[in-house]
Amino acid sequence: MSVLGKILYYLRTVLAVLVLSGCGLYGVVASIFCTLIGKQHLAQWTTARSFYYAMKLVLGLDVKVTGEENLLKKPYIMISNHQSTLDIFMLGRIFPPGCTVTAKKSMKYLPFLGWFMTLSGTYFLDRSCRQQAVETLNRGLENVKKNKRALWVFPEGTRSYTTDLTMLPFKKGAFHLAQQGHIPIVPVVVSNTSTLTNPKYGVFNRGCMIVKILEPVSTENLTKDKVGEFSEQIRTRMLDTLKEIGYSPAINDTTLPPEALKYATLQQEKRKAAIKNGSVPSDDMNEDVSVHHEGSSMKKMH
Repeated sequence: MSVLGKILYYLRTVLAVLVLSGCGLYGVVASIFCTLIGKQHLAQWTTARSFYYAMKLVLGLDVKVTGEENLLKKPYIMISNHQSTLDIFMLGRIFPPGCTVTAKKSMKYLPFLGWFMTLSGTYFLDRSCRQQAVETLNRGLENVKKNKRALWVFPEGTRSYTTDLTMLPFKKGAFHLAQQGHIPIVPVVVSNTSTLTNPKYGVFNRGCMIVKILEPVSTENLTKDKVGEFSEQIRTRMLDTLKEIGYSPAINDTTLPPEALKYATLQQEKRKAAIKNGSVPSDDMNEDVSVHHEGSSMKKMH
């Protein structure tokens, strides 16, 4: 990484912390206000939007979404891959009104962000106590069904920080909830964001997250003994979609993970071969799929 790249990485990291803290503080105020007027269920939605617009303005990030029509009919449980702090930015873009997130209990004690999450009704899961976690999720399910709302769960259970097109194994909690409540699962797949941020390689670039919201999957006829198989089917479907959309297009200001560079090179070779064979539409012939150095873009890695 160049000296300028290192400077940009640390500068953007500081800016990201400031944005998260500022939006978290806004969330505290918004949660109190929404609770006072009987609209606590909107606190996370309005705060999520503030995360999105602030990070877009300050950090030069964006989100491209397909499949938003799949979020129109509640109730449902949303699940998505969990990669890094940038997941908050993605949430801010597509988070539906009335949706509530689940989070690990340790986040409850973070300044500003943890305070907001507590006041806004986040369901904190203590993974060291399974019974307590189950009871918390059951309360979430009751709220979702009763008020026709949504619950957002990260089934991987923790951020993966992966630089490959993969996901961690899924925990079964969200799928058991869906089965018990006979409500659909809505899978959300986010392009690999290691091209935008990755602490291991010092990555913090401008760019665009690609999000694909898949069609709701019914659990009406799902039995308890089939939940494990069902969760694996959903995970496989999400993995296939992740490999389809690939890495997040980025403007390489700092650096890129080697896996992303390798992937982009392979995609470029495939495209050249396709052009040579005449199998690429003429209007796509000049699209840039390569990864360049500082100041230029990785426009369409997927």
